[in-house]
Amino acid sequence: MKRTLTQYGSIFFMLAFWLCMFAEIAPASDYPVAIMDQSGRTIQMSRPFKRIISLYGAHTENLFSLGLDAEIIGVTQNEVYPPQALKRPQFSYHDDLEKFLAAKPDLVLIRPMIDRGYARLTDGLARHGVTVVSLQPTTLAEIYAYWQTLGVLTGTQTRAADMIRQFQAAIDQIEARTKLIEPKKQVYFEAIHSRMKTFSPDSIPMVVLKIAGGLNVAQDAEPVRETNIASYGKEKIMSKADQIDVFLAQSGIMNQPSTELIREEPGFHVIKAVQNNQIFLVDEMLVSRPTLRLLDGIGTIERILYPDRLASVGQRIRTEVRD
Repeated sequence: MKRTLTQYGSIFFMLAFWLCMFAEIAPASDYPVAIMDQSGRTIQMSRPFKRIISLYGAHTENLFSLGLDAEIIGVTQNEVYPPQALKRPQFSYHDDLEKFLAAKPDLVLIRPMIDRGYARLTDGLARHGVTVVSLQPTTLAEIYAYWQTLGVLTGTQTRAADMIRQFQAAIDQIEARTKLIEPKKQVYFEAIHSRMKTFSPDSIPMVVLKIAGGLNVAQDAEPVRETNIASYGKEKIMSKADQIDVFLAQSGIMNQPSTELIREEPGFHVIKAVQNNQIFLVDEMLVSRPTLRLLDGIGTIERILYPDRLASVGQRIRTEVRD
């Protein structure tokens, strides 16, 4: 029976969950091991991978967070963080197969979008003995499994487990504070302004919003295919105009609005947040990418929503709001 990508994703994260449990009690050198990625590939490993090309910025950031350095031999052309990533050779899924083979990677990390659109590259790598792994979590639970899977791929299980514990401890601390806030601000969180799209209710950005103490007014949004983007439309936004205390918009490659563009959008003048000048842009890398910097995104939104009540969320949190 042919499985869908969603079914493969569920299988992957179920297996990855057990890998998390396994890695807590087993030494990092305990191989061989097998994992399944989100495209249904089964990867048989006798040892960690040592020459890695990352074709997704979140993979790159997480690899560095796991303490890797020399093992990262290639990154995407749009890297911005951490600074070390900018010094690595650049690759794109548009590049010829020969460029990848010349670098002699043993692992190329991608995400499902590349699998769906660039099978010629992924199939070519596989034919030449290069392991391809496709990963991209969409929920908080999946992030933990994803980090531990990266740990298994790279022999850094202990560090991955530490990342999970530290991240969860920080979230517990923030939630202990924000759950006491009443009344909570109601927020419309824009994903793509030109298409009037928001995020699906259980997506990472909406989890970030919830932890920060915000309420999602677009809880009824319908996800688009198998992404974290959801259709909403101007009519629905306008129907919630008097409920929207704060209008958030992610800012980055996917969405490049300005507060002025949002303010001048025809009809938006009736939205309470627009009337009260409560329009804010947040760096999409801090709210959409499954990295430790989600804590920065939570802190950013927390201060936007409750600037008078919450002074700080720790030294790691930095405001990344841009007008």
